[in-house]
Amino acid sequence: MTMTKPWYLSKTIWASLVTIATALAGMFGLPVDGLDAAALSETLLQAIAAISGLVAILGRVGARSLIG
Repeated sequence: MTMTKPWYLSKTIWASLVTIATALAGMFGLPVDGLDAAALSETLLQAIAAISGLVAILGRVGARSLIG
């Protein structure tokens, strides 16, 4: 494993965050029985990837210096 990626594109990180969030929600009495944690993690990861791509495009369009 030699390639690196940002933490927010890691499925393991998102699955862990969803697990923590559902555990906390259950502790506070929110219904989480029908929640598909794997699907939620994948959806969040896809949304983050799309948003980061959009930010990169907008950042390049709005840049004031050349890439060199």
